[in-house]
Order: sequence, then structure tokens, then C-alpha cells
Amino acid sequence: MRTALVTALALSAVATAYARDWPQFRGPTGQGHAPDASVPLTWSETENVAWKVPVPGRGWSSPVIGGGLVWLTTAVTDRGAGTSLRLLAYDTTNGEPAREVEVFAISDTTLLNQKNSFASPTPVIDPDGERVYVHFGAQGTAAVATGGDSAGEVLWRTRFPYTSQHGNGGSPILRDGLLIVSIDGYDTAFLVAVDARTGEERWRSVRAAPISQAYSTPLAIEVGDTSQIVNVSAFRASAHEPGTGREIWRVEYPGGFSNVSRPVYGHGLVYLSTGFNEPVLLAVRPTGEGDVTNSEVAWRLRRGAPLTVSPILVGNELYTVTDSGIATCIDALTGDIHWQHRLGGNHSASPVFAGGRIYFQNEEGVTTVIAPGTDFEQLARNELDGSTLASIAVSDGALFVRTGTHLYRIEESR
Repeated sequence: MRTALVTALALSAVATAYARDWPQFRGPTGQGHAPDASVPLTWSETENVAWKVPVPGRGWSSPVIGGGLVWLTTAVTDRGAGTSLRLLAYDTTNGEPAREVEVFAISDTTLLNQKNSFASPTPVIDPDGERVYVHFGAQGTAAVATGGDSAGEVLWRTRFPYTSQHGNGGSPILRDGLLIVSIDGYDTAFLVAVDARTGEERWRSVRAAPISQAYSTPLAIEVGDTSQIVNVSAFRASAHEPGTGREIWRVEYPGGFSNVSRPVYGHGLVYLSTGFNEPVLLAVRPTGEGDVTNSEVAWRLRRGAPLTVSPILVGNELYTVTDSGIATCIDALTGDIHWQHRLGGNHSASPVFAGGRIYFQNEEGVTTVIAPGTDFEQLARNELDGSTLASIAVSDGALFVRTGTHLYRIEESR
């Protein structure tokens, strides 16, 4: 447990500007670690629910939190009029609606994948808390003011058209004043950065053929005294200079595509999944240059590699869960398996580490809480009504959970 807490503190230090809240997909570090240790262990529809509010439309973006507001996106469809792509905000203390902004209006009403939504990428809040950035895949990307006289104003919009099999997925990230988005379609594939203040494109790193669809979120890491943006895409993962987009290194996996899970970083290794059809979990040393497929892969794991869910690193152990609910604990340094256990249900949400515990949420509203370690130990199993594909957010001693119809604040009753 002590090792796990040391790791959590180290990861939190990576993003001190974000440590106060939950500003992006998977929290302050982008790796699922919550700096707040006072979260509840158990809950239900009648236990430890501070508030529960309805959310209009359909969306699977995860909540982000900053400045006393919970932000998420949704899509409200009218079969006769098209779909309204919206940014919503709720007061963290009482769940009262605070903002509802239509960012884009589109004519489409039919989902490319019935499990997906028109609003699946998670927003990101800037470090100053003045803007929220939203991405709706090929439908558009935008910046929205959070407060003051311009609260709710759409400050800029841009669009990167592409063709995808399943719709949108990967979330945007912020780095050094740039908003960075991964675009992976059948017709085009590139990593692109725009000026976060203006929306003007600053650089574009085009991926070489072959290309296909992917839905992963990039991760910013520090390697020695340099920064890298690690991006997982179809058939290859690559690292780029944040300021220019120049490719630093890449690892190739010719059979992997439709990637969803976000990579994690620790112990000098980047852990990433190669995606469908047969996923492989790779541990890659990010210190090479060019094609490092044969030189910098420390280990590979095929049994229990995730398709959709992002892994989580706690101490010396890496934890994954398959879409069908098989959790695996792996030695992060060697790739050896410590244990595998069936959690039950189908899984899309990525786990979080908070209060010294790991929270795995399945699609059926059930969250299994375990103690980190080389032996499986279940601490609790909690159930809410409705489907849960969005990942849990953590702030101010509370868990924020989005279901198919509602947003919850879960905390210890006082």
C-alpha cells in the first residue's frame, strides 16, 4: 500500500496546475489517479448519494470538474430536425444546472455504432479555468468560455473532417497552450495541434499508410528533460514533440486497429494496447528514435490485454480489464501475471485509483472496488441504476458518475 501511495503522489506531481480538480479524461495526470484520498468505499441508490440529476440527450463523455462545476457533453436528437451537440455544466455542491450551450447543430441522427454516441470524447478544462474545450470527432472542435460576462460563449470553432466506422471517441488534451487531437479515419489520419486561444492550426503530423480507424486519447509524458506526446493509432503508436509535432519514435503492430484505451506511463515505460482484433499489451521504453519495434519493447502480454478500457498503474503493478470483465494484475517491470479474476459484466469505463483503492466500473452500473496488490482482494461491490460507459471523475472527496440518464455525486453521508 505504501508503494501505491508513493506512486500516486509522483503521478500527481506531473500535473500540479491541474491537481485541484479533475480537468481531463482520467484526471489530473491523465492516468486515472485521484489526489483526493477521502472518497467513499460503498454506495447504492439509497446510500451515499449526495445528489442525482437527470442529463438530457445521449452522451458517453466522462465528467470533468473545475471551478465548482461538473462539465460534460451530450447530443440531443430530434428525428425531424437533426442533432444538437451541447456542453452542459452542473454545480458540484447541489447538482443544479449551471450551463447548457449548443456548440454545433448537425443534420445526422443515426449513430454509426449503437453502443457509441455523438458526444463520447471527454472535454478538457484549461489550467486557468477560463475555458472548456470540446471535441465531437468529425463534427467539430471548439472552445467555450466558463465564466464572467462571456460565460457560455463559443469562442472559436474548427473542424477536421474524416470518415470513421464507429463515430467519435478519442478526447483532446492540452499542452503548452496547444489543444492536441488525434484524428484516425479510413480516409485520413493525423495528430494535430491548434492554438488553444484562437483555434488556428499550428502543426499537423500525418500518419503514413496504411491507416484505419482509432479512438484513443494522447498522453503527455516527461522523459528526462524532454516532453513527448504519446499517441496510439491504428497499426502503430508514436511519440511527438509537443511544440512541432515531429515524430520522435514509433512502435508498429500491423494487426492492431480500432484502438480505444489511453496509454499510461511509469517506471520508464509506456504501456499501450494494440487494439482489435487480437490485442497485445506492450511496454515500450520511450528513449529511442525512429522505428523502435525491435529495440525498445521491454515486454508483451497477450493474455488479458484490454481492447477498450485503459490500464492503470499503481506501485509496481499494472491493472487491466477486458471488455468481458476479466481483470488482470501484471508486474509492471516484467510483464508477469500475478492474478486474473472475473469482475463480471461488460467494461468500457477506465478504472480510477483513489483513497488507496482501485475502482472498476462496468457497463451495467456496477463498480467493483479492490485493494491494490499481488493478491486479489475485493473490498466492495456497488450498484446504481442504468448503464455506465463513462469513466468516474473524482473531486472534493466525491465520486462523480455518469449513467445513461443521470449524473451522480457520491460521497460519505454527513
